Amino acid sequence: MKHILTLIFFAIAIINSSCTKSNIAKKNKLNKENNLIVDIEGAASKGTITATTYLTGDAADVNSTSSAGFVLMGGGTDVDAAIKWMLERSGGGDVVVIRSTGTNGYNKYMYSLAKINSVETIVIDSREKANLFLVSDKIKKAEALFIAGGDQWDYVNYWKDTPVEDAINYLINTKKVTIGGTSAGLAILGSHYFSAQNGTVTSDQALTNPYNTLVQIGGNNFITAPFLLNTITDSHYSQRTRQGRHIAFMARMMKDNMITDVKGIGIDEQTAVCIDENGIGKVFGINDAYFLKNESLGPETCILGTPLTWSQNNLAIKAYKIKGNSTGSGNFDVKNWSFSGVSSFHYYVTNSILNINPN
Repeated sequence: MKHILTLIFFAIAIINSSCTKSNIAKKNKLNKENNLIVDIEGAASKGTITATTYLTGDAADVNSTSSAGFVLMGGGTDVDAAIKWMLERSGGGDVVVIRSTGTNGYNKYMYSLAKINSVETIVIDSREKANLFLVSDKIKKAEALFIAGGDQWDYVNYWKDTPVEDAINYLINTKKVTIGGTSAGLAILGSHYFSAQNGTVTSDQALTNPYNTLVQIGGNNFITAPFLLNTITDSHYSQRTRQGRHIAFMARMMKDNMITDVKGIGIDEQTAVCIDENGIGKVFGINDAYFLKNESLGPETCILGTPLTWSQNNLAIKAYKIKGNSTGSGNFDVKNWSFSGVSSFHYYVTNSILNINPN
């Protein structure tokens, strides 16, 4: 006889944080014995400040053997194969999703893709909530972390210089688990990032004036990911024609921070770059990922109120383009920025016009 699994949703308002773990674990244990998938809505709290959390699976913490890595996703529809790659690297442990808006949209989706202990989404929409011990503690206990899409300025504004930032960096550099991010979640993973503090910016605006007040770039002061040193990421790449603004960001990094070796990773929608603990990467999905690096010198003209020129004899930026597929394509190593079996060309900019040199 076939049994129909019933989904039971529990809404639990947790006021006394000292009993949160035991109460949830007791209910969850009973229901898992009856072969039910359990969703619990709760609150990580301190005094009157609460952060909403959504749990799917077992509330009891497990300690599994996880693997380091990154999932860099370009936004739009999530790439199942890349998400599954991340989940499997958790070793069957606990997965945490953090965001500043939305609810539990990732919970059942992730829980159904791989054998894992739990998925917990935490909505962190203020600095006060980012300072809650129970929030950062949940993040630190994760065997994989995913940063949802949204507005990257919210993430910078709410999470930077808080225990949430410390917890993310702890997972990357000490516990060494796989970290993923899509859209805005991707935007903050590089050592440098477009913060969108004053709103988004188009390629035309950034190329026409790389010091437009919309071009707000932070660097070396938020997420610390060794494989993404001197790197700035961008999402929705071809769909929103962001190649030009990405190159303007790189020009600003060289000019303002005197970085001689600047890199960019731009990722299309429905596409993801997965990088393992050794720096070896693959591209999953249906569109393209772009890997950019300056060839030698920086921009000839990068000043306030003046169109960007970064030509260097039409060889300013070497670009590698990799088309994704369902099993992971490409052959590259981000540690030494080496690529083989992929298409390449050069970008250059003359008087704000982005050009492509096929050589």
